[in-house]
Amino acid sequence: MLYWAVVFFVIAIIAAIFGFAGIAGTVAWIAKLLFVVFLILFVLSLVFGRKRTIM
Repeated sequence: MLYWAVVFFVIAIIAAIFGFAGIAGTVAWIAKLLFVVFLILFVLSLVFGRKRTIM
């Protein structure tokens, strides 16, 4: 998921350089959304992925 967020961010930068403001804004929004989803899933996996060890 983080990979796709970076890919969309790079596409947004390239589109902004060439002057495609509408496309750049949309792709940047998608990249931001994917990054937020990645962060939420990462935190959830840290919280619920722990295994208890009984000594």
